[in-house]
Amino acid sequence: MLESVGALTGSPWIYAVVALSVLLDVFLPVLPSGVLVITAATAAAASTTTVTAAAGEATRHVPSLLVLTLCAATASVLGDLVAYRLAWRGGDRLDRAIARSRRLTTAQERLGAALSRGGGALVVVARFAPAGRSVVSLGAGAAHRKVKEFLPWSAVAGVAWAVYSVGLGYFGGQWLGASWLGTAVSVLALFLAGALAALVVRRPSPTVAATGTATAGVTAGH
Repeated sequence: MLESVGALTGSPWIYAVVALSVLLDVFLPVLPSGVLVITAATAAAASTTTVTAAAGEATRHVPSLLVLTLCAATASVLGDLVAYRLAWRGGDRLDRAIARSRRLTTAQERLGAALSRGGGALVVVARFAPAGRSVVSLGAGAAHRKVKEFLPWSAVAGVAWAVYSVGLGYFGGQWLGASWLGTAVSVLALFLAGALAALVVRRPSPTVAATGTATAGVTAGH
């Protein structure tokens, strides 16, 4: 019954811990923010826990799903915005670092093409991919994309990720019980979504592919 984290999930401090973890994992993708959100939501699946005491009964309230979702989504957007602004002001040193990274360069190209077409689905999908949030936020800032182009999609991504993670934890706990089994299955579903998102993000966009084909044709013509 999640005994080892019972004290934390039963305390208002869980919201601050979740928010801090989600805020920082844009810089430290190894932080298990998704696992923490799922664990708290699984605890919420138990509704309330009634503890029988010597003098009567005391009720310990577990996390509110709404507050948990709002904390995770808000921290996600704030973290993206901080990373975006830092990359915007990064200067030549950051530009050179990105130029040396094929992954970041490709992300910049794809993100720029998506935002220029008025779409930002890549920002949403990348939120679920391992380190995808970091790559997209830093890439958008380094490429000096307009904040009005990036921020709304970041908000959609943050809300989608928070709702999905909280939903996994809650329904996993409802169907499998508020136990380590329910948490493990929910975390596995989160990882599977991340693996699928990573495949989508890494797939060459039609614009990049067309550019590469045209370049190859010109080279062959010469």
